[in-house]
Amino acid sequence: MKLKQLFFLVFFQFISVSFFGQETINKATIALVSPKNNFRVCDTVKLEFAVQKATTLQLYCANSYGATVLKADVINNKATFTIPKFLSKKRGILTWKIINKKETISGNISMLPLQQPKTLETYLGPPSIDAGELDYTMLVVIPTDSLDNPITDHSKVDVKYQFLSSEKRTPIKTDKLIGHKNIYAPKKSGRMLISSESYGINSKEFDVNVMPAIATYFKLFVSRNHDYADGNQITTFFTSTIKDKNNNIVSDGSYIEFFITNKKGNILKTAGTTINGVAHAKIVHPDFEDNWQVKAYFVGIAESDVLKISYKKVIEDYNVSFSNKNRNITIGPLKSFMNQIIPDGLSVKLSIYKNNILVTELFKESNNGFANFYLNPNIFENNTYKIVIETAEIQKEFKSFKVW
Repeated sequence: MKLKQLFFLVFFQFISVSFFGQETINKATIALVSPKNNFRVCDTVKLEFAVQKATTLQLYCANSYGATVLKADVINNKATFTIPKFLSKKRGILTWKIINKKETISGNISMLPLQQPKTLETYLGPPSIDAGELDYTMLVVIPTDSLDNPITDHSKVDVKYQFLSSEKRTPIKTDKLIGHKNIYAPKKSGRMLISSESYGINSKEFDVNVMPAIATYFKLFVSRNHDYADGNQITTFFTSTIKDKNNNIVSDGSYIEFFITNKKGNILKTAGTTINGVAHAKIVHPDFEDNWQVKAYFVGIAESDVLKISYKKVIEDYNVSFSNKNRNITIGPLKSFMNQIIPDGLSVKLSIYKNNILVTELFKESNNGFANFYLNPNIFENNTYKIVIETAEIQKEFKSFKVW
């Protein structure tokens, strides 16, 4: 019986403690009394809470720039938190929460920017575009207030641009912190100046190079002093003025390659760069009669027509003389189309065969109209050979040629 009484006594005490503990918690309940949750970034932001008795409160607050824990100033059952400036001066959402109480007390504050911009953050790219109304550059403008916050959406920004004799102003609105405008290239090439303005604040000046578009088909021409294959004079190839579809001259320095196919199917190559849309390239005349087909390429972009030119041979015949036991071989005089001595540098080839097997090939360049070969006895022993001499595509063959 005593055990029963003891059990009921303990149970009654437990219920009493729980009831008074709950009452204590309820008495400690706090409530937010600050009605305002929208502030401007220049405002002093305070949160006020009503408390039923003096207590120590801590507030955790954070935004995208950082976080901190604050202690309250409690006066007359009112706790006040002052949000530090490094958080309140940034636009966006600032979240807060009481962290040392069992109750979940939290909320958000909207920090609004100042409407008057102080600066314009402006970006432009790409800096070069192709003419023709297809390519474009994009201007991005971010008006910011004195605390470096982007101003509110739907704020007006004027985009201003000048090209040749044209000046334009186009209004746009900011959206999601920025204003942007695609500026399409005109048909003509040149330099475009671009700037922006918002609420009386102007950006710096930007420039965009409007480059000629892809080049189109062009023609090819030739200039030369004569049409003889003397291996000495220079032939100059040049293009017509290379333009794009909008009649813009291509940029200076554009690389043009010239490919030459001769009558043997061999390919020669020369190149030049454009100045005022015209490219020039030079090549030495062949040293034998030949026909050329020339075509120029703006590589990967455009090409010319095919230009056909021919070269006449200048040497009809030449003399070959032997001396010093046939070991000294002299070719010449080599004369050109007016019977003049051909310019120095004409290639002469001497091929030596033994038992119809090629032993060696020797090369010389003419000097004062002659080319001289010497068959060294340390290399070519006394014997009978076949020699073939070739220059200007004229061959002379000497069978059973004996040296001793």
